[in-house]
Amino acid sequence: MLRQWDGEEVVVRHDRETGTWIFVCIHSTALGPAMGGTRMKQYEAPAEALADGLRLASGMTRKLAVAGLPCGGGKAVLAVPELFDGDARRALLERYGDLIDALGGTYVTGPDVNTRETDMDAIGSRTPHVFCRSEANGGSGDPSIHTALGTFHGIRAALRHVHGDDVLAGRRVLVQGTGSVGAKLTRLLLDADAVVLVSDVDEERARATGAELVPADGAIGLECDVYAPCALGATLSADSIPTLRCRIVAGAANNQLETPEDGERLRAAGILYAPDFVINAGGALHGIGLEQLGWDAAELERRVTGIGDTLTRIFESAAAEGITTDEAAERLATERLSRPAAT
Repeated sequence: MLRQWDGEEVVVRHDRETGTWIFVCIHSTALGPAMGGTRMKQYEAPAEALADGLRLASGMTRKLAVAGLPCGGGKAVLAVPELFDGDARRALLERYGDLIDALGGTYVTGPDVNTRETDMDAIGSRTPHVFCRSEANGGSGDPSIHTALGTFHGIRAALRHVHGDDVLAGRRVLVQGTGSVGAKLTRLLLDADAVVLVSDVDEERARATGAELVPADGAIGLECDVYAPCALGATLSADSIPTLRCRIVAGAANNQLETPEDGERLRAAGILYAPDFVINAGGALHGIGLEQLGWDAAELERRVTGIGDTLTRIFESAAAEGITTDEAAERLATERLSRPAAT
C-alpha cells in the first residue's frame, strides 16, 4: 500500500489506553505545511484506516493546490474501537495533540468526520497547530457552512454549463447525506426554491431539514437534475453510475469516485461531474484562511464564491480537450503545485 503512495511521510501511533490506531499522513509540503482534518471512525482493521488516510491526504494536496493556498495536504485518521465521549475522548485527543505538536508544524489539523470544534479545542490545549477551534477559544468555529456554500456555488456553476443558466427554482436536487454540511446545503437549495429530495440512514435527521424524504436504499437512482452526494465517499462506481438519472453530480463528499475510471464512465453517460476536491474546498478555506492566513470575512466569501469560477474553468477545459472533469482538475492541481501559491 505504502509503496504505491506518492506522499512524504506517515506517522503511526498506537494509543494503548484506548486501543486507538493513529495515522498521520503527510502527502505534500511542497507549497507549505501539510493541512487537513482529523477523522475519527471505527474500521474493520487498521490497514483500512491507513488506506483511508493515504487517499484523503492526497486529495487534500489537490484541493488546496487548486484553491491556490500556500500549504500542502495531509490527513489524520483515528481508528477507534468505539466512538468515545466525555473524559476518555478528551484525554485521547490531548495525547493526539501532543503527537501533532511533536511534528513541529509540519502538519496542521482541523475537524473532519466525527470531530468538531470542541475536539479541536482539546487538541489545541496541547498544540498551536490546529484550526477551527471554537470561537470562544479564539478559533474560527464550525466550517461546515462554507463547505455547503462552496458546494452551492459549484452546483450553480454546473447548471450554467449544462443549461446556460444557474436558476435553481424548480430544479430537482437529491442531497444524499444530511449531516452538518448536507443539512446546510439543503437549506441553501430550499431558499433558492429548488425541489430538494433528501436521503440519509438517519431518517429523523433527514426529515428535520424540511425537504422531501426519500428512502436511502435506491435513492441514487431517482430522477433529478442534480445528484449531490454529501455523506461518505465512493458512491460513484461501475455499478451505480448506470443507475443515475441526472445530468449533474455535484456534492460535498470526499472521494466520490470509487476508481479513477469512474470519471470516464460519467463522461460517457453524459453526466457532468464537479470534482469533489474542488467543490468541497469551502471548509478548508474557512479554517485555513481565517486562522492561518489572516483573511477577513469578505476575503473568505470572495474565495468561497470563486469555487464556482474555478469549476467553470475546469468544465470548459475538459470539454475543449475531450477529457474528464477529474482529469482537468488534476491538471490544474499539478500546474499550481509547480508554482508558488498566492495568500
